[in-house]
Amino acid sequence: MGAGLREGAVMEPGRSAAGMPSGIANAYAFSVFNALSFQMVLGGPMVLYAKSLGASATVLGLVTGLMPIMTVAQLPAARFIPRVGYKRFVVGGWTTRVMFIVGMAMVPGATWLNEGSRLALVMALLFAFNLSRGISSCAWLPWITQWVPATVRGRYLTVDQAFVNGASATAFVLAAVLLGPSAGPWRYALVFGFSAAAGFASLVFLRRMPDVPVPPEEGGGKGEVPWGALAAHPPFRRLLELNVAWSLAFGGLTTFIVSFLKSGGGMGERAVLMVMSLSFAGGLASYAVAAGRMERVGSKPVLGLTMALGMASTLGWMLVAGGVMGGGAWWPCLLAFVVGLCNALFSVANNRLAMVIVPAMGRNHFFAIFAVVWQLTLGMSPVLWGILLDAMGERSGAWLGVGWNRYSVFFGLAAAAFGWAFHLARRLEEPKAGTADALLRELLVQNPQRWLVRLFGR
Repeated sequence: MGAGLREGAVMEPGRSAAGMPSGIANAYAFSVFNALSFQMVLGGPMVLYAKSLGASATVLGLVTGLMPIMTVAQLPAARFIPRVGYKRFVVGGWTTRVMFIVGMAMVPGATWLNEGSRLALVMALLFAFNLSRGISSCAWLPWITQWVPATVRGRYLTVDQAFVNGASATAFVLAAVLLGPSAGPWRYALVFGFSAAAGFASLVFLRRMPDVPVPPEEGGGKGEVPWGALAAHPPFRRLLELNVAWSLAFGGLTTFIVSFLKSGGGMGERAVLMVMSLSFAGGLASYAVAAGRMERVGSKPVLGLTMALGMASTLGWMLVAGGVMGGGAWWPCLLAFVVGLCNALFSVANNRLAMVIVPAMGRNHFFAIFAVVWQLTLGMSPVLWGILLDAMGERSGAWLGVGWNRYSVFFGLAAAAFGWAFHLARRLEEPKAGTADALLRELLVQNPQRWLVRLFGR
């Protein structure tokens, strides 16, 4: 047993009346402060700061792609989980990464360095930050899977996603206020300083979460791990294929929406962040779609709905970038809301389906493969899209009434990738999954009928 277990840090968690494990409030609080922290240094504020230092589209893709790319560190790290224990593994990594955020908060004030040097320093700190996260995060999903009962995992993931999106929206609004209409170095230092403070607060609640023992079958094997055989497990392989398609479609979406609104839309930093905060309002709306419903219909129909919405939203962005849909900020606000809804629905349904189909034997390694395939392609995607946008430069033209420029082409290709993902979602295997028709009937017919009955009576 790992050091954490020998020192008596592990406790068998109890159960609340609702079926949730005791101490779940600490997990939700950790998610809130963690989201307040990472959105500042991995989301829109960091993209805007890098852009202010002259970053190209390829570099902007790397800014957001480093975090998922570094999950590749989970593969060699997974074998050490039984020795260290879930909680100790995660806490160590999260503590290390918060220290790198402190370093990022100091960079904007280093005005004696030129812009290129500051950008290079930020990229080095982001690399170290994401490497520490990548190593430690391999214990997170196995920890949660072992701790949260299967009967309430869908509800836990949905509620957790609601907290994350609420905190993320708050982070973007706060960043917009701190940056103001004309962002300068000290304003970015304030934003990243807040990120560090929220990161330290998240550690308080992470340490309060109960550890659980690593099951013997997960840590018993000492031979070479059959990665290929694990990845070829049929239901698991189909989920991996969907994750590749999703990552290609979604990987660069939020990064280049921010870039488009700033460059193509002519918005200031505050306006861009306010629009993007609505994506997290969309994430909160996912609670109304998934709460209490995921356990009944399963993940498969929710994933199909997500891909259809993703295709519709990216086609909308293509028309906005192509000058077909104008009218100020109304369309960007609506489309940002739908993008956030898609992201939250996918995160909940994808993680839940992995928890359902991954066998108990070799769980650590299955989840490591799952996270690496999902996150590595999610990280490579914005870099590849950034190379495409840089290669296109300022070329533009018109065809079929649409203005074709680097942004409208990007959104159109992303919509095609969502169409591919929709096809793959229909091929998923899930025990006792409902149908897309049943999900749509409940969302569009039964739910409105219930609200009308409550409003007007029988």
